[in-house]
Amino acid sequence: MARCVTCGSELHPERAEKYDYCTKRECREQNAKPLTIAAVAVNKAADQYLVLNERAKEELAAGNYQDRRKSSSITDGPPRQGVRTPPTGAAPVRRARPPERRRRTWTRAQEDLALIYAERGMRPDEIAERLGVSRYTATQMVLTGKGRAKLG
Repeated sequence: MARCVTCGSELHPERAEKYDYCTKRECREQNAKPLTIAAVAVNKAADQYLVLNERAKEELAAGNYQDRRKSSSITDGPPRQGVRTPPTGAAPVRRARPPERRRRTWTRAQEDLALIYAERGMRPDEIAERLGVSRYTATQMVLTGKGRAKLG
């Protein structure tokens, strides 16, 4: 039978599989090592935490937990150069057409399906996958369909 390295009392076989000290307060305080915890994905909906062991440190160093939408170091394209700002006093240049004049890239049937899926509680990612379009397009279909429903 295994014994505690601090006080010498017998250890339960299941405890002895993982630890070499008993559960007495003095033994735990002397032998237990604290874990370092890191928040790797923090957002409003759900935080994700990770115990920093050697494997986790390697994964963090490799960039596995970086948000690909925010990190310029892992985007596909070259880094962006400084953004030009218009001279003071000049009106900003408007390049995109107003939303009401943009051409739709989907059919009315797809829009109706997207609206039905949204009413059933499906997320834009799931709707996009079902309809074979991008998440942005699926969101636009739902918004347009809801706007049309309010007008009609």
